[in-house]
Parts: sequence; structure tokens; C-alpha cells
Amino acid sequence: MLPINKAIIAVLLMCLVTYLPRMIPITLFKHEIKSTYIKSFLNYVPYAVLASLTFPDVFTSTRYIASAIVGTIFALYLAWKEQSLVTVAIGAIAMVYIVEYFL
Repeated sequence: MLPINKAIIAVLLMCLVTYLPRMIPITLFKHEIKSTYIKSFLNYVPYAVLASLTFPDVFTSTRYIASAIVGTIFALYLAWKEQSLVTVAIGAIAMVYIVEYFL
């Protein structure tokens, strides 16, 4: 267990690390961004980062890679049909369980 002083320093450093990336853009860019290219780029950054962090783990999270592939394809299909996030997630999980049941 960490001593109190080290725990306080750790919490303060974590606060600093999470606060700075949010504070710096607000202080540096006080005017509205007018470029449609930059706006559209910034609009898709959260989705791209989330996808790049989670997508590689999709194929190693199941017992068989075939079930992961089928679940991913089914999730992409549901997302393409503009289903809600909960529907996509539950549908992909159900498809993985169904495929693994038969393997």
C-alpha cells in the first residue's frame, strides 16, 4: 500500500495528466474553427481512436477466431442498418455465443 504522501502525489499527477489535454485546446483556440476539413476531422477523431483501441482485441476475446469474425460481421451489419449501440452489442454477443455453441 502506498504511503499517504505518495498517494496524494499520484492523485495530483493523474489529475494533471487528465486535465491538461482538456484545458490546453480551450485556452489556445478561443475562436471558432471555420475550416470544414478540420471540423470534420475533429468530429471523427473520437470514433477512430475508440475503434483503433478496441478492434484488435475483438479477435482475441473469444475462444475461436471464427466466432469473433462472425460476431464482428454481424455487428457491422447491424451498425450499417443504423441499429442502436445496445442492439449492436447484444446482437454481436449473441451471434458469438451461437457460433461457439456449434463449434
